[in-house]
Amino acid sequence: MARIGFLGTGEIAGAMVRGLAGQGHRILVSERNADHAAMLARTIPEVTIAANPQVVAGSDVVIACLMAATARQVLPDLPWRSDHTIISVMVDVPHGDLATLCAPATDIALTIPMPFISSGGCPLPVFPDAASVTALFGARNLVLPVASEVALNAHFAASALSAPILRLLAEGTGWLARETGDPVAAEAYVTALFAGYMTPDGTGRHFAGLLDSLATEGGLNAALRAALEDLGAPAALGAGMDTLRPRLGLPPATGAAS
Repeated sequence: MARIGFLGTGEIAGAMVRGLAGQGHRILVSERNADHAAMLARTIPEVTIAANPQVVAGSDVVIACLMAATARQVLPDLPWRSDHTIISVMVDVPHGDLATLCAPATDIALTIPMPFISSGGCPLPVFPDAASVTALFGARNLVLPVASEVALNAHFAASALSAPILRLLAEGTGWLARETGDPVAAEAYVTALFAGYMTPDGTGRHFAGLLDSLATEGGLNAALRAALEDLGAPAALGAGMDTLRPRLGLPPATGAAS
């Protein structure tokens, strides 16, 4: 089993720690966000709190979960070794910058975990080499190697769909709860309704195909979709994703969203 260190102990780091618990690893977490670190150490037996230099010195795999500005400040002063494996979950810190900040370490992978990695079933796009991510998380999560850092950054943009789509689901659930007077049942219904749609068919057109199947003229789905399209909601979502391009180093949009 591995000696794993976490630099940064926010929500994502905590979720990854919980996803690794019970597998025999030795896990060091940094003192940053002391309350969260203390909670992890209190509830997960294999977790120990240490200062950043001790986290790096005592680990074979280091998972970097810092904000970009903080990473640029603290990473160069840590005791990196050439045999370190680094997994970065940080937006705004490119692979080339990490190679400089963490020299002489060269085994560096970038990935994008979501909070539910704690229980498995999380898609993990990875660049440039998925071996380290697969070794630690592949048994319970879908590891998706991507061909370039630009492709990975596009996945960062897609991961940001979570908040606006959850906002729409929360709005719809709230509407149903107000009509029925039962918020618990409303949440159970909407959750199960959309869980039933979430098995891709391998065509690359799963959601488009579902839209086609729900396009019966005069049907409720078609009517509500038309109302939202008249309000500009789908186009606004695509335009909003395009606003992330400069930050993520993505090329300008070349065509309208379908």
